[in-house]
Amino acid sequence: MSAEAVSSTTTDAVVGRRLGAAVALAAVVLMMAGASAPSPFYPDLQVGLGLQPWVMTAVFAVYAVALLVTLLVGGSVSDHVGRRPVVTVGFLLLAGSFALFQGADSAAVLFDARILQGVASGLLLSTLSAAMADFERPSRPGSAAVTNAVAPMVGLAVGGVVAGVALEAAGDARAIVFDTLVVLSLLLAAGVWLAPETAPRHEGLLASLRPRIAVPPAIRGLLARSAPAIFAGWATGGLFLSLGAAIVRTELGATSHIVQGLAIGALAGSGALAAYAFRNRSARATTLYGTSALAGGTVLSLLALLAGSATAYLVAVIVVGTGFGTAFFGILRTIVPMLPAHERAEVFAVIFIVSYLAFGVPAVIAGLVTPQVGLTTTTYAYGAVVVVLSAAAGLLRWRSND
Repeated sequence: MSAEAVSSTTTDAVVGRRLGAAVALAAVVLMMAGASAPSPFYPDLQVGLGLQPWVMTAVFAVYAVALLVTLLVGGSVSDHVGRRPVVTVGFLLLAGSFALFQGADSAAVLFDARILQGVASGLLLSTLSAAMADFERPSRPGSAAVTNAVAPMVGLAVGGVVAGVALEAAGDARAIVFDTLVVLSLLLAAGVWLAPETAPRHEGLLASLRPRIAVPPAIRGLLARSAPAIFAGWATGGLFLSLGAAIVRTELGATSHIVQGLAIGALAGSGALAAYAFRNRSARATTLYGTSALAGGTVLSLLALLAGSATAYLVAVIVVGTGFGTAFFGILRTIVPMLPAHERAEVFAVIFIVSYLAFGVPAVIAGLVTPQVGLTTTTYAYGAVVVVLSAAAGLLRWRSND
């Protein structure tokens, strides 16, 4: 092969890698924006449809349950059929869920929309996380872990803030937000085929569909020690996405939809910035900071709630968010370099199973007990659990040499 041909092939590979990384990044941001966009709508929907508080948290939670079931069954499908087909199917399903949410006029339709969204996200989460690792530049080792930590936070922040602004400024906010998400999802379903495929087809698809949790022996101990940090961080995210807008509106008296959206945007946005700021720090230092900020920030948020200050509450949420982002990022920084390419989607599926158990289960419990004990008491109890888990996770990481 001539020098010119070798140079051309190398250039094509570099362009393909960069294009693929850009598509995967856009896909993660859109998927997570769609996950947080419904949250600012929940208080108005609850009033407009005459629903009990537990119904709204259940609507939130069925998303996590559907996602978990899909991860258990199809979390490693893209390792066998390729990344692109799975991403296309995922975004077609996601477009359908956004269309349902846009026209939802009953609790049943809300449940259908969130279940479909959960199935789509379950297909996409491990696939897109693996794709970003596939497209990592050899000259920038560790960049995939940065992207996998920052991109979901950016998406959550964008979805919450944009939805809050739309609710405040537009008469038909649901149509604006969710019709836009439908169009963008369809564009990504097609656009993924512009990127190169990184997971060639191979046998074992049917066997991979058996529900299971498979973790390579080399990282089992590490993942077990990391579980409390993952759980604490994502349980915090679940609290803010399911009840955050209601806390700001009911307990702090902030009726502005923008402020309610900021309760989500501040958490995720500060998490993204913190993860990026810690990109050159060690995984251990990053995780230790994250667990400390989760515990300390949660205490501050409860004190702000006690004082009835929306401003102090948002500041505390920013501190919590830096912990949310860095605790998860530190764990990814530790685990991702240890994964061979053919096991990436499967291991990411396990990580997100733990994450979304934390995301959904505590939110359901909170929704069930809120009518009996009140939103304030529920929030204090929830926060106490997060503090204990965060402190335990920090202690475990402090004592380990990973």
